[in-house]
Amino acid sequence: MNKIKYHVNLLFKKIPDSEQKENIIQEIIDNLEEKVRDLMSEGKDEDDAINKALIDFGDIEDIKKELYDKYHNINREKKAYINWAYSVWGSILIILLTVFTNLYYSPKVIWFIYPTFVILWWPLTMLYVWLRIRGENR
Repeated sequence: MNKIKYHVNLLFKKIPDSEQKENIIQEIIDNLEEKVRDLMSEGKDEDDAINKALIDFGDIEDIKKELYDKYHNINREKKAYINWAYSVWGSILIILLTVFTNLYYSPKVIWFIYPTFVILWWPLTMLYVWLRIRGENR
């Protein structure tokens, strides 16, 4: 039965590890082993029964696509959150630099407010993207 485990694990090799992946792999292995036992009870030897069960099992592209898409969407949401956090800290640093430049070089004229409004669009846009992706995943 190691041949079945090896074959199924090989089919799911490129899918990122997750609990759902492990559950599906175990369920497929259990079903194939049951099919092998049924074929052996009908008179086939073990190697023939394993080969027939694997051939009858067919293609798992739909299962692999579902697992990959779920992992990809979660990973996409995490990336969007990281982008938003990066944009917040980046904006804060740029605004502080603008304030320093304004106060150091021309303290009588307060002009840092104008670029501040422009700079704040970056984290607002990233927040919108993150919330949209988060809403799609729920």
